[in-house]
Amino acid sequence: MALKKLREKLKELFSSNAQLLDENSPNSMSAANKDQSIKMSFGGKGGSENPESKKSSFKGPLSFHNTLSKKKEVFKPLMPGRAGLYNCGPTVYNYVTIGNLRSYVFADTLRRVLEFNGYKVKQVINITDVGHLASDADEGEDKMTKALRREHKPLTLEAMKEVALFYEQKFKDDLVALNIDTKHIVFPRASETIDEQIAIIEELERKNYTYKTSDGVYFDTSKFKGYGKLGQTPTDEKNAETDAHARIATNPEKRHQQDFALWKFDANLGWESPWGMGFPGWHIECSAMAMSNLGATIDLHTGGIDHISIHHNNEIAQSEAATGKQFVRYWLHNEFIRLQGEKMAKSSATGFLRLADLNEKGISPLAYRYWLLGASYRSPIDFSFEALKASASAYHKLITQVSRLKKHLEESTIEPETVDFKSMEQFKAAVNDDLNTPAALSILWKLLSDSSVSPKDKLATIIEFDRVLGLDIDKQSNLLLVQQEKDEDEVPADVLALAEKREQSRRKKEWKKADELRGKIEKKGYSVKDTVDGFELRKLE
Repeated sequence: MALKKLREKLKELFSSNAQLLDENSPNSMSAANKDQSIKMSFGGKGGSENPESKKSSFKGPLSFHNTLSKKKEVFKPLMPGRAGLYNCGPTVYNYVTIGNLRSYVFADTLRRVLEFNGYKVKQVINITDVGHLASDADEGEDKMTKALRREHKPLTLEAMKEVALFYEQKFKDDLVALNIDTKHIVFPRASETIDEQIAIIEELERKNYTYKTSDGVYFDTSKFKGYGKLGQTPTDEKNAETDAHARIATNPEKRHQQDFALWKFDANLGWESPWGMGFPGWHIECSAMAMSNLGATIDLHTGGIDHISIHHNNEIAQSEAATGKQFVRYWLHNEFIRLQGEKMAKSSATGFLRLADLNEKGISPLAYRYWLLGASYRSPIDFSFEALKASASAYHKLITQVSRLKKHLEESTIEPETVDFKSMEQFKAAVNDDLNTPAALSILWKLLSDSSVSPKDKLATIIEFDRVLGLDIDKQSNLLLVQQEKDEDEVPADVLALAEKREQSRRKKEWKKADELRGKIEKKGYSVKDTVDGFELRKLE
């Protein structure tokens, strides 16, 4: 597609999918534009809706802490019943660490809560396969080029794509292991949206927001009123000395410390553009992939808190300068996982832990997800294997208790189940309050021990809870039941006979005899555990 036609298409999209920037009415939008936005942003791949989410009678508001306003706000989407969600994705030059993966469990929980409230969601996670320099502030070597050097591959776009596709697949495998449904997520690649990025840069150039240096095309932040509105970025006026030093130390051709690259020149590797051979800047990639999939204004944008000061402030500046419209209505950011007080990152040798590393230590991806849900996404978490093992134990206990509920129900004639109204109201109030998953887990455990709720109603309610928690409770408890039945089938007849005798003694309250029989069972290599329904036998390790 010719760049001129593409630019016209983007301009048409910008004008039809969002409100003009207006500080007095940030959420205003005409009915005609609303109808058009539904057609453009939610048609085809990427949308999802769960009709079961409309069953709940809970009428409380859905609220999120908006980084833009620095306060909790009631969620009001552009389109009634629909939500556009953009999550900053990985730079696929290496494996993703468990620290990185927190962002995607958080984003998945957000998506699940939106669907739980009846919204049809279109979710986009970008794949950065070019243009992300070693420094987020546009300095150093491109991370994909760094990967080529590390893996002794030629400096070509073909080799770069080969490396990118490998690590992209590993990333998606990790998402699936964490019970994140990737089938309904759009994964645009930076290398496949070059034309869109060039078109936006041309629009910025036309509006006089850019300037050219010997190494690239830059965005002039001084010309965008309100640069740094997300916070955490000092102004030039307050840091003139720092600004001058940064320009001398890094790029003396930059007009201002905070100016950022839209296009970087490279005579040997990249794509042709109106300004010369090279590749796009990291920031412009996200704007292009977000807007081309969700429109000029999107409902929700997530990422780690490290993106606030540079990357997300730059996304806002270039997007709103190009379109004249608000880029994102609700910004949500997750905190770090900390290791010895520092952010867990790929650049740290001790912090480079993958899901595979946890698996080797007996901690499943779902146990890791459970651990993450035990803290607010806005709270930092201190990593330790002791804490993870405690969560793994709690998760196993949860699955075991649900499997016992199911085993009991197989032998009962209880009436058809209904979701427990009181527990459901409490649960939805928790998750609708800025994704309060710690409170949600507490409500789940409280329900499990509530004798006033029938086993069948408990099970129905817990499975409904798991639509948000994503702990795969139904499937994992079924697998445990199958394994338990297999174990029981393999128990020797003499051990089973001893256990049955012990159960009779226990019911007669002949505790001494029961203890003697337990000892005999253990000598034969088995443990016996009392349950409400009888006993369980397991082979001692």
